[in-house]
Order: sequence, then structure tokens, then C-alpha cells
Amino acid sequence: MLKGKTVLLGVTGGIAAYKAAALASALVKQHAQVDVVMTKNATEFITPLTFEHLTARKAYTETFDRFTANEVEHIALADRADLVIVAPATANVCAKIAHGLADDMLTTTLLACRCPRLIAPAMNTHMLQNPVTQDNLALLEKYGWTVIPPATGRLACGDVGPGKLPEPETILQYILRELALPHDLTGKRILVTAGPTQEPLDPVRYLSNHSSGKMGYAIARMAMLRGAEVTLVSGRTALEPPPFVETVPVVTAEDMFEAVTARAEKADWIIKAAAVADYTPAEVAENKLKKKEGDLSIPLKRTRDILLWLGQHRRPGQLLAGFSMESEHVLENSRAKLTKKNADMICANDLRQAGAGFRVDTNILTLITAEDSRELPLLSKEEAALAVLDRLLELEKSEQEKRAVSS
Repeated sequence: MLKGKTVLLGVTGGIAAYKAAALASALVKQHAQVDVVMTKNATEFITPLTFEHLTARKAYTETFDRFTANEVEHIALADRADLVIVAPATANVCAKIAHGLADDMLTTTLLACRCPRLIAPAMNTHMLQNPVTQDNLALLEKYGWTVIPPATGRLACGDVGPGKLPEPETILQYILRELALPHDLTGKRILVTAGPTQEPLDPVRYLSNHSSGKMGYAIARMAMLRGAEVTLVSGRTALEPPPFVETVPVVTAEDMFEAVTARAEKADWIIKAAAVADYTPAEVAENKLKKKEGDLSIPLKRTRDILLWLGQHRRPGQLLAGFSMESEHVLENSRAKLTKKNADMICANDLRQAGAGFRVDTNILTLITAEDSRELPLLSKEEAALAVLDRLLELEKSEQEKRAVSS
């Protein structure tokens, strides 16, 4: 996701410097070009050669190296960086950056950077909690730095508390949020539903479906990466919640109805990708239903239709999209659903098509609106999610143009 991007990785002199090697490797796996700049103290913990092997690029430590007679190295590094991440950042380096001091290769380069800047402090708990350090971190945020909160755990000195460098995967997610995709959805508040609902029969059993939640989670993550403020209302799944997304866990269809309707008014877009039960047991047994001779009949009652309610109560300018998984008459049933539910778009797929069913990493969607139907090829769910967001953005711009002409 970082192909064509250049990340400047600053490494300072703390024991957590070894984790910076894993971060550099993770960035390379995302196809980023990684320039590593180290303080002199950092080279006491890990060698420049380690980073040079991982990135296939020179690691920088000397302030007065030059590319050519007319190009100063630290300025050239700053100019070509799409993002800066300092990890780990010692208390000393945090203080120097906050106050504009530039007395080595790293701080000199950082002072010249105009791109997004992230910093991951790592130090002893008492050093971190010292008011001076807290003031310096606040000052960095004031000047536009994103401060990644330290993790809590056992530190190298033996203390237990906040101050650990977060795992490289966590830091990578901060970088992806900044760089992976254009932020064309900044300012949008998007509500997404995902996963199955579970309708209890008794304390042991429930009725559900095969939804994994992968499609809804992909939509939530891609919307976040494009700058949106995302709320994900999710049934129970085996998936990790997307980072930087407010995740609201629910169990039953009624739980999801309450969670969605309580948040619908504030959403600019609502994308209902959850597989919500249409029926729920009329009564839930207090004790486990025991096995008996003969057949068992379970009376069911209708659940409340979330998409229908949203279509009936939508505010002006709000976009509403639903999903429709069918096994026959896909287009006819989905277009009828579009009209009945007063939605802007239905994302339809055919359960019988290979690659479009439950619990797979791909999907084949047809995006149905009042204007047209667009068939998408077999895509990863992340690619399909981007296509859904693109189409909603088109619909929003079209509506805005119509309003502008009519006014």
C-alpha cells in the first residue's frame, strides 16, 4: 500500500532501537522506499549495516555527507520524504525536536521536513511522566507532530508501566493511515455495519448465518484510510477491529437496530454490510432445551428492518447503501430492495458465484443505483470496498451538482 512512497525513519539511542529494524522491514514489505537516519547513540544499540541490508539503501549518521557538490544530504532527505517517523524517540530527542535544536544528522533533517511527521516516544515511565517530557510532547503536537502513545508493560530497566515502544505493526498502522490512500473522505462521518447477528434459542444455542464480517470490516478500514471518521457496528466475528475506527459490538438483530438508529442522525453516509437475521425466536428458553423424541418446532417472529427504518428516517443529504446477497433473480430482487428501502445504492452479489460467497477474501459486486447498474469483476474485498466508496462519492457529487443547478 506504500508503493511509490518514501518514508524517513529516524532511530535514536534507546534499547527499543532493535524494533526499528522490524519496522523498516515492514515498510519495505509494503513497497515503501525507506531512508534511515540514526543518531550516534542509536549506533551503539544497532548497526547501520542492519538497516542497509533491510532497506537496500544507505543508512545516514553523519551531518555533513553530501550527495553532490551542490546538494546537501539532510536537505535532500527531507525534500524527498513523504512521511517521517521517529521510532524510538528518546526523551532527549523529543526535547530537541520540540525546541527546534538541530545538532546532528537526524535533528537537522527533521527541522527541514515539511511532510507529515510521527514520533513514537520510548523511555522509562518516570521520564515519560515527568512534566517536562509531557510539555515537550504537547509542544510537538502543537507543531503538527502525531505522537504515538507508548505501550505499557515491563521496561528494560525492570520497571512496569507506560514507556514501551509500540509493536512495529501498530506503528505501521499509523503510517498507513497517513500515506496509504488519498484523504478524499476527510470530514465525512461514515457508519458501517458488519458481521452476523446471533438470535438466542436458549442459553446454549442460537440462530445465525455464515457471515464473516470481512466485507464490512474492509469498508470500514478503507474509509478510515481515506480520511473518514468511521463507526463500525459489528456482530460477533473472528476479525480484529480496524485501527482508528470506533467499533460498537452487538449480538442480536435488536442490538444492532438500537446501535445503528442511535447513531444514524450524525452519519453522512451509512453502509449496511451486516447480515442481519430476518427472524428471531418468539421466545428464548431460560434453560437449555433438552433433546426429546420426535421433531421440534421453533416459532419465529420478524426482526425490525434496519435498512427500511434508515430509509424512512434519513435526513436530507445523507447517503444510504445496503447489501443484497441473493441466490436467484439477483438484479430484480436487489433493484426492488433499492426502491422499497429508499436507499441510494444496493451492492448485490450472487451466492452461487465462486469468490462471492461467505468467508472468502474476494467478492463480485453489482452496484445498483437509480441511474444504472455497474458490474464489478472479481476483486479482493479491500478493492471492492474502495469501489463502493468511489461510487458513493460519485453519487454525492452528482446530488450536489443537481442542488447547485436548481438553486
